[in-house]
Amino acid sequence: MPLSAEQSHQTPSAAIPASIPWMPLVWCGTLLVVTYLPILAFMARQWNNDDDMGHGFFVPLVALYVVWQMRDSLLAVKSKPSWLGLVLLVWGGLQMAVGMLGAELFLQRTAFVVSLVGAVVFLKGWPMLRALRFPLAMLLFMIPIPAVIYNQITFPLQLLASSVAEVALTMVGIPVLRDGNVLELASQKLSVVEACSGIRSLLSLTFLSLVYGYFFEENRVVMRWLLFLSTLPIAIAANSFRVSLTGVISEYNPELAQGFFHSLEGWVIFVFALGLLVGFHRLLVGLSPRFGFLKVSA
Repeated sequence: MPLSAEQSHQTPSAAIPASIPWMPLVWCGTLLVVTYLPILAFMARQWNNDDDMGHGFFVPLVALYVVWQMRDSLLAVKSKPSWLGLVLLVWGGLQMAVGMLGAELFLQRTAFVVSLVGAVVFLKGWPMLRALRFPLAMLLFMIPIPAVIYNQITFPLQLLASSVAEVALTMVGIPVLRDGNVLELASQKLSVVEACSGIRSLLSLTFLSLVYGYFFEENRVVMRWLLFLSTLPIAIAANSFRVSLTGVISEYNPELAQGFFHSLEGWVIFVFALGLLVGFHRLLVGLSPRFGFLKVSA
């Protein structure tokens, strides 16, 4: 059967499938991994040993999955290789060297992201970098916070959690005296240490908010920002509730506030915080017909 003029015009373009440039991806990815392998391996060991960074294992996997989901749109991006990408690659290499000489882990680890960005720009150009900005930015969540910044964040959170717990315990009739981050109860002292500061749930919940917002609100940028920003008050409220609950439980059975039960309590409270995030999203969805700014697309 002869083709019409319109069909004949469409067939050749439809017959040429978009292909993934596997060779450049493989050799460039291999070079980056080999170059940064000691740094990446040490970072992975920290993910395994540091409870605050347990989500680190999932960050590169989720980023790769997002890239795979975007593969059709990425293949449609016009390739415009830029020599500025080579500058970024050199910058990343120098940053890694400086970090290794100064034993500065944060510089070494962020150098990998800089080099990855440079490779994208060098091979495919700035349009591809713009298309990949979300998964590349997500990789920053796999890098542990520098100790000097970590300490500046955790101590105020410890004081805030202990202050809220003092008020909550007093309201339920449990006498308590707070000295900094230490709660003195009638039977014992409870110390709100770094692990109980809420930084762990804050980091994990922030990462999950990005993933959740991407899959459920991909086209509404304002909604995604609100979900991201909501993680701070949600994590603080959930952790304060956890510390208060620990104080109440310890008055009735001190063993339930330690060891396995204390860890289990942390997981339950984190699931509760995640539920609050989902509930806040449902609230925003319900309000979106009344507030036009919630419908703003990316």
